[in-house]
Amino acid sequence: MRCLVVVAVLAFPEVVGATEPKLTAHVVKVKPPEGLAEPIRAVLDESALVVRDGHQEVLTLWFRAAIPVQATPEQVKNGLTYQEIPEGELVGVIRFPAKFTDYRKQQIPAGVYTLRFALQPDIGDHTGTSPHPEFCLMCPAEKDSTLARLDKDKLIELSSRVNEGRHPAVLLLWPYHEKNDKVQIVSKGNGVLVAQWQRAVVAGEAKTTLGFAITVAGQRPE
Repeated sequence: MRCLVVVAVLAFPEVVGATEPKLTAHVVKVKPPEGLAEPIRAVLDESALVVRDGHQEVLTLWFRAAIPVQATPEQVKNGLTYQEIPEGELVGVIRFPAKFTDYRKQQIPAGVYTLRFALQPDIGDHTGTSPHPEFCLMCPAEKDSTLARLDKDKLIELSSRVNEGRHPAVLLLWPYHEKNDKVQIVSKGNGVLVAQWQRAVVAGEAKTTLGFAITVAGQRPE
């Protein structure tokens, strides 16, 4: 990996229809999970993104209150992309109350995980396996206690512990350029659903927002 953070490129997202899982997303104030390292807990937003299937919680995601990015004033003015997030940067924390299946069809045990940004390498067996190269890698929260960025090798090793060393645990990110503060669930086709939400980012002294569209259901086609 240059690093990793899903398959046939789809031209337009579709609002969730009758054939898709009926998920909802809401922003609510909820305390972060117990057991997080204090440096990580201290930078999380006081509100969390909660995705539910009916009344059942699928996941709860606490984004960082302001995600650091590396961007020039001109880039900030023209609009940022995921590519301005440094690899290994802490993006947030996620909790699964029950087993979750990631985009690679890996079984993620119920629990709490940090989310760190990563780029998938366009080499070897990674080539063509996802429609976008940007991911959040999930790391066991009890083993990730630093606010500092993790280097590529350390991040891959730590995330791979979720799956007993086989492959990092991933949440695919999709481009989201709309300036819309509303949280919504959107279909990308083939059963893949994303939660879209604008998040605060900071580049030096400059503060702005970046749209996140993070996969919350569905796996890559065969």
